[in-house]
Amino acid sequence: MAGTTHTVTNQPPPLAAYDMYATDRALVDAVGRHLPPDGRDDAHAELSELGRSAGSAQVREWAVQADENPPRLRTHDRYGNRVDEVDFHPAWHRLLGKGVGAGLAGVRSRPGGEVRRAAGLLVWAQADGGTCGPLSTTHAAVPALRAEPSLAAEWEAPLTSALYERELRPVASKGGALLGTALTEKQGGSDLRAITTVAQPLAETDAYVLTGHKWFCSAPMSDGFLVLARAAEGLTCFLVPRVLADGSRNRFLLQRLKSTLGSRSGATAEVEFDGTWARRVGAEGRGVRTVMDVVAATRLDSVLGSAGLMRQAVAQAVHHCAHREAFGGKLADKPLMRSVLADLALESEAATALGMRLAAALDDGGEQERALLRIAVPAARYWVTKRCPPVVVEAAECLGGNGYVEESGMPRLVRESPLGSVGAGAGNVQALDVLRVLRREPAALDAYLREVGRARGADHRLDAAIKDLLTELADHYGAEARARRLAERFALVLQGALLVRFAPPEVADAFCASRLGGDAGATFGGLPHTLDLEAIVERARAV
Repeated sequence: MAGTTHTVTNQPPPLAAYDMYATDRALVDAVGRHLPPDGRDDAHAELSELGRSAGSAQVREWAVQADENPPRLRTHDRYGNRVDEVDFHPAWHRLLGKGVGAGLAGVRSRPGGEVRRAAGLLVWAQADGGTCGPLSTTHAAVPALRAEPSLAAEWEAPLTSALYERELRPVASKGGALLGTALTEKQGGSDLRAITTVAQPLAETDAYVLTGHKWFCSAPMSDGFLVLARAAEGLTCFLVPRVLADGSRNRFLLQRLKSTLGSRSGATAEVEFDGTWARRVGAEGRGVRTVMDVVAATRLDSVLGSAGLMRQAVAQAVHHCAHREAFGGKLADKPLMRSVLADLALESEAATALGMRLAAALDDGGEQERALLRIAVPAARYWVTKRCPPVVVEAAECLGGNGYVEESGMPRLVRESPLGSVGAGAGNVQALDVLRVLRREPAALDAYLREVGRARGADHRLDAAIKDLLTELADHYGAEARARRLAERFALVLQGALLVRFAPPEVADAFCASRLGGDAGATFGGLPHTLDLEAIVERARAV
């Protein structure tokens, strides 16, 4: 006869079945300020619907199922014929269908479309990171295809559709399609000049045959891929379809799936091209220029994805501490824990504010906003993705031992947290890109200084940080060795300026004191005790 050993008490209720959008005050505020008044109500309603879906028990269950059942590569069928397919758990297809249906893969044409999509991606990244890859690359690739109007006419409609069709068929017969990328190779990585894949022209207009390999191929079950290869005039961008117009399979030889740190539900593959048919995208020799817009868009998505992970981690930590009691009171009311939670909340809100500001610049599309993006995107990509892992790890620690148990969901966030800092170039690449823009495009620095200058005079620590940044820029000695430091300062000053202008005073005050004024410890939880930390934590609370 089984006996009763104890009663379960003092365990926080799960943070589930809630609206991930409407409960994120920083995100709701950002959407409101960056959208025209006549579009705000519709956007809030649309994003709230997505937020409820992302926060539902059903989507959470799908995310767990997809994570626990990773994809499998099938290179051949039972008869020995090559099939080169990746099998995903049905839950992954359901999640991807939700993301596509929410418009996260498409290019928005209505006013404020980029802001709406950015907010949606930030929300969806909290539910499942594994499907964000194909959503991001598809969204990023569409503008590049417009370099070839005939390609755009064939591919743009299915790529921007809200319909997810998983079967591999000729794109002309599909209502919805996805694109991946296959750019880097074993010997070069981010150094695209080292690419050895060769493209030979065919008699057919703009058609080529590719021979070579790619070390990282994202979303390997997509309908097509943007690929860099060497043509007669140099590196050129190509579109490689998985299925040809006659219904036959293209020569797209998947070698293996990578076993990577990060989400277990998605897939990254190694692929070889051996007589692989491709269409040219843009002029020969202009491949790097063609794909740079794709890279810039995926960099911004890395910022948004990292901001989403931070938001979910902080929401879980605050929720746990608001319900868990220890040493005579709620954890969230303990001064030291309150300082930790507030510090984490500051990082999360600053990342959200920065990512949404850059999305608004994309919507604007003006010359000054484009110049701002050229320097702000790599700086933001560098800094926000670097801050994501320590934020998520610290948030998991706030749950104590519970945060290290898979069922809490926190280990999955921890595994995913470094991923944003690797795709589309690691930290050094981003920092050096900031330096390159500074040297070649003075208009970008002018746009940046005008942006942060809008907050001048509102906080003396921000004013001092802007002055220090200008002093550092005047020193050209050893600039490359200081590139990371410069990228960090660019991001922090821009975050501070945005929070001073738009965030509640207690948030802006704490950020400027700790991030710009130096009044903080080397780890989270070292904020000055005189700040209004309780209000900061309450603002970050989900329910």
